[in-house]
Order: sequence, then C-alpha cells, then structure tokens
Amino acid sequence: MLTGIFSIWRADDWYWITINIILLITIIFVVGVIIKDNREPVKTISWMLVLVLIPVLGIILYLYVGRNFKKNKLLSLKVVADGISMDKLLHDQLSQLNKEAFLKDERLVPKRNMMRLLLNNNKALITQRNSIRVLNNGRQTFGSMIYELENARKHIHLEFFIIEDDTIGNRIKDILIRKSKSGVKVKVIYDDVGSWSLSRRYIRELTGAGVEIYSFMPVKFYALANKVNYRLHRKILIIDGRVGYVGGLNIADRYWRGLGNNNMWRDTHLRLEGESVHGLQAVFLMDWNFVTERSNPDEDYFPEVKIRQHKLVQIVTSGPDSDWESIMQAYFSAIATAKDYVFISTPYFLPNESIMTALKTAALGGVDVRILLPDKHDSWIVGHSSRSYLMEILEAGVKLYLFQKGFTHSKLMVVDDVFSSVGTANMDIRSFNQNFEVNALIYDEDVSLSMKKDFITDIEASHLLSIEEWKGRPFHHKVSESFARIFSPLL
Repeated sequence: MLTGIFSIWRADDWYWITINIILLITIIFVVGVIIKDNREPVKTISWMLVLVLIPVLGIILYLYVGRNFKKNKLLSLKVVADGISMDKLLHDQLSQLNKEAFLKDERLVPKRNMMRLLLNNNKALITQRNSIRVLNNGRQTFGSMIYELENARKHIHLEFFIIEDDTIGNRIKDILIRKSKSGVKVKVIYDDVGSWSLSRRYIRELTGAGVEIYSFMPVKFYALANKVNYRLHRKILIIDGRVGYVGGLNIADRYWRGLGNNNMWRDTHLRLEGESVHGLQAVFLMDWNFVTERSNPDEDYFPEVKIRQHKLVQIVTSGPDSDWESIMQAYFSAIATAKDYVFISTPYFLPNESIMTALKTAALGGVDVRILLPDKHDSWIVGHSSRSYLMEILEAGVKLYLFQKGFTHSKLMVVDDVFSSVGTANMDIRSFNQNFEVNALIYDEDVSLSMKKDFITDIEASHLLSIEEWKGRPFHHKVSESFARIFSPLL
C-alpha cells in the first residue's frame, strides 16, 4: 500500500520535500546558534522572526551580518604602549577624581562618576591641557584639515570610514602624495565597506608615492560572513602628533557640497590640540597595529604638549573588541545625571532599552530633553525604524525636531552647560556594539555653551513635532515603521 502511495508522487515532489527538510534543519540549527549566543532577548527574537518570515534571505543575512564574534575576541586589538604604565596612570587619575580641585567647576561633580566609569571600562584617560575648536560644516572642517596637512612636517595619520575618489578626495590625495615625497611619513586606514567605490588607481597613486595605506578588514566574497558586520566607523586625522580631528565628516564631496537643490549637509567635527591628541594617536596606532600586524610606536608620535588651556577631555572608543559598550554607557550616564537639559543631535535614532529608559526618565523627571533628527533619511529602512521609536518618547515629554534645511549628520550631545560629546557614534544599536567608534567627551563650560548655541540654531531651522501630529500620520506610515522596527536590532 505504501508503495502505491509513494508511486503517485512525482520526482519534483521529492525534490521540494528534500529542499524544505534541509531548509527546516538549517533554520533550527541557526536558531540554536542564535540562542546559544545569549544576546539581548530583543535581538534574538528579531533574528528568529526574520528566519521565520523570510527563511532563505534570513539565513543569508545571518551568515553575512549576524554572526557574533565578540565573545571569541577574534577582533581583539593590540594594546598600544608608549613606555608609560597604563595601570599607574589609571590609578593616579582615579585618586585625583576624589579631589574637588581636579574638577574645578562644582557642576562637574555629578559627572565624576562618568569619568570614573570611562577610566574603568575603556581606560579613557582624562586629559587636562587642551585647546578645542568646534567645526560646524564641511567647508570649515576641510579648510582646517587642508591647512594643517599642508603644514605637516613629520607624520600624517589618517583614518576614515569613507574616502571617495571625487573632488575633495583627490585634493587630499594630492596633498598626501606631495607630503610623502617630501619626507613626511603618511599612514592611511580606510574601511573596506564604507570605501567600497575607492578606485585601485587612487590607491596605486598613493602607494607609488610612498604612502602606507591599508583597508580595515578587507571583505572578499569567501570571507564576507566573517567581516562585513564589524566596520571601522572612525574618522580621525592626526598631524605631527600635535593637531587632531574627530567627528562626523567623511572624505567625500557631499560632506561639504551637500546633497544638491539647496540641501545642505549639516555636520560637526572637532579640531583638537593638546593631550587629547595623544588619545586619538593611541586609537589610530591600535588600529594600525591591527591592519598591519606590526607595532612600531615612535616617540615623535607623542610630542611634548605646550598647551596651557585647562579643558578636560576623554577620548573614548567602543567596538566589538571591547568588553563594555563604553560610548553607550557614557551616553546613558550623561542623560541619567542631567539636572537641567539634554540636547542630542543624531542622524540615526535606533536606541536600545537602556537609552530609551534614560531619555524617558529624564523627561518625565522635568529635564528639558530635545532630540534633533533629519526630516528626510538617506535609508528607507533605517529612517522608518528610527521613527518607530518616536511615539513613546513624545509621550514622555521629549521634544523632537525634524531638520528642514537638508540632512543633519552631527553626532552631538550637550548636557547642563558643562558636558558635551562629539564623535562618530550614532544613537543606535550598531554604533553601540558592532562598529568601531570614537568620541571626544568634553567637560567644559565654554565648549558646551558654544555647542548649545549651534544646536539652538539648528532647531530654529527645524520643525517641532507634536504628539497630535505624529498620531495623525497616515496609517501606511505606521505599518511601514512597525515592519521596519523588527529589523532595528539587526541594522
């Protein structure tokens, strides 16, 4: 009888039954791996939903962007030693934090625990002698960078997520070539995914002039599953160990020309001088050691600091090589200890539960919490995912502004006139634990007031979103946002 039943099934039926069984076994195996990783429950559930809703594409996505190598330390970066005991420096600074004179401004006392947190979780030394200039657009930033590059005498260290073969990219390339030929040692790191379109000719011209240039975690098809998920999102430039730049701008025309049709590109970068530049230098050398597998620190990389201004700065990093989500913890601490206001500008808003709780708690507690977001996004799924988070913070009393003059790409936070943060980390889950990021945390009234003024200028060019308006948006927008939010922990 069984023979009769099976005989009526065609070969095609057996083929599809076999495929479905293999697919089911694969899904069960992948789900088991995801559960075994002990990730955040929301991330685990999101991946399981993706595998159920779009099984074939879900498996491919997981293999390419979902695998978790963090616990295995496969991405562990070498520690850079400059001849000074890091443990002794950390011990000394932790002791100094207990002295009120170290902070000088009594309003910084609530931030003392945050400083201690970053000393413990990131070895982020507190630098005191610093000069800081805030750069508010691409023309200011690239103008300042080009001036310093032209005046480089010993070495140039450049590390960016995106370098493009366009007008500004070629302007900087020509300077690097000329400087290298004149005897300046030039080192360049670029992210292999962010700079995917960078031409071989561009790279050959640099290497032909003696520039050392490496891509960060090169992505080849056979190894794509291992490397595409963890990207170098840092934007660092250091000249002669004396001047450093960090912030949101990459090397591409749109960062200074805008997006056309009077759509400006709003961004924030910092020009640093002083001890904080040593912190940026250490970050660059860690990444250089990783991409080249060699360590060659030079005493000239850490020259004597002659700056006499007193501005406290911590250079903080985070990434899949870290035991702690240091920048996220810094954001959480800054928001949780705010007394008067928290101003945040971010292009992408996909926070985890900790940040959402901190924002809602601060707003409900009477703190003036304002968040500036772009009105138009450069990514459909990221934009819709971001907007799925807005209702619950609007209900808590957070003021949301949508920038109208173009695209705002600044990664900025200002708190209580005494603390500010500028860097590469967005207010999103990827920046918190998957990308290699770097921020400058500044504990200074003058710098904070300057950034506060810039923030207010930006919100004057923005639309204040009311809760009534948001509730009344079209139904299909709400559906799109809810669907996109499923993928938010994976983006």
